[in-house]
Amino acid sequence: MIPLERPAGDVEARRQVVQLVEVHVAHEVAPSPAPPRPPALVDETRHDGHDGVVEEELRDRWAVDAGRGRSAVVALESLLARYREPYRRYHGVAHVLRVLRTIDELVPAADVTDPAAVRLAAWYHDAIYDPRAPAGHNEKASAALAERELGALGQPAGRVAAVRRLVLVTAGHEPADADEAVLCDADLAVLAADPATYTAYATGVRVEYGHVDDAAWREGRAAVLRTFLERPVLFHTPAMAQHDAAARANLAAELATLT
Repeated sequence: MIPLERPAGDVEARRQVVQLVEVHVAHEVAPSPAPPRPPALVDETRHDGHDGVVEEELRDRWAVDAGRGRSAVVALESLLARYREPYRRYHGVAHVLRVLRTIDELVPAADVTDPAAVRLAAWYHDAIYDPRAPAGHNEKASAALAERELGALGQPAGRVAAVRRLVLVTAGHEPADADEAVLCDADLAVLAADPATYTAYATGVRVEYGHVDDAAWREGRAAVLRTFLERPVLFHTPAMAQHDAAARANLAAELATLT
């Protein structure tokens, strides 16, 4: 029950009782709504965290590459359910949409023979995301899922193989081909975001790894950040290479908070 401040006056009091009865009856008739899912800590889409709007665009984008047939819709709903898992505070639907949008920006200047394969890989690259899993396990499981589902949807064998390869490369983000560079840069674009967005991203990932104690987190996260900072280049496409300095500044700033 929500406590209400009672206004003065009998008429107003009686009106309030009627309102409370009406609300009670409405709750008796209508089913209780499902509890809201915790919001993502990073809104990479500028939709202010409204997942319904995000998913509407995602549905249209999925249809472009996978179609609107029953099997395609079933696969889409399964993917969306995965990205809605309540422990995902960064790696959710907004992240998928931001990666897809960034791919659209990067592909025109890249030598990519099958952009649809890159987009489909974006859909599956975090489909299976268990923060407790060993390194590389999530990417292998996600690649296997993509291979099964896209094969069942009748996608060309060459495209399915490309998607599997692309998903696997996101384990280390060390691309060897143009399509891999586009996907990796799109996935890591948040590193070059404005400081507030980057901080929200880092906070979201920390929440996802809430099972790790603070000392272990600081040590492990610092090691990851140092690995990125030691790379000669962070981004491999011309458009994202321009943001290398901004990404390094964000990484260094976070590292300073951990050491």
